[in-house]
Amino acid sequence: MRSLLGSGLRADRKTTGTGNVGGMPSLPQPAGAASAVSGTSPGARRPCHGVIPDKENREIDDFYPTPRRATLALLEVEPFSGAIWEPACGDGAISKVLIDAGHEVISTDLIDRGYGTPSRDFLLEYQTTTANIITNPPFKFAEEFAWHALARTTHKVAFLCRLAWLEGKARRKLFLNTPLARVWVFSSRIPMLRGGDEMMAGGGGMIAFAWFVWDKAHVGPPTLGWLP
Repeated sequence: MRSLLGSGLRADRKTTGTGNVGGMPSLPQPAGAASAVSGTSPGARRPCHGVIPDKENREIDDFYPTPRRATLALLEVEPFSGAIWEPACGDGAISKVLIDAGHEVISTDLIDRGYGTPSRDFLLEYQTTTANIITNPPFKFAEEFAWHALARTTHKVAFLCRLAWLEGKARRKLFLNTPLARVWVFSSRIPMLRGGDEMMAGGGGMIAFAWFVWDKAHVGPPTLGWLP
């Protein structure tokens, strides 16, 4: 396996803006490459279940930008060493905060939202590894993302998911058979609805969220903690 920093994917740093690591170019995007989940071309929009259980108003591609304070809260309680991959970067909401904090970040997404490297289906990435992955995964594919992220990292994986994600028989298997180390629960509701409009308007959200953190060095059951 090759590391992400040797894969040709662009890594952003605060000091270099959007420069490539070692001057390497971005990987070319093969035309017509298949999507791991939908079977469509990478640029095609695939329907996903959104955060709000409302079919009429649900965001089509699970695009719910992460509020800045949610990422800052994670960095207050979790140190990260090495490069970080954001495989569902959207408009860069998480990546920008990580870069501002001095981290080296690789940003990719299936959908082109004007940030990072587009047309990259994370579930088809089998040749690259990185130290850490931090993301707000598509809700419908969060469990698949988790298994895949754990196979593609050497240090930590952090997912921002609904607190209710702790439930479910299938996820019980995931949690019991992987090094889930900590669950950081937000004490207040974070505003994360369609396309980020509510982030501009302010106010709280409707659903409880938490950061789920896997740590390859962790042994034993996970611990529970609280964020503001």
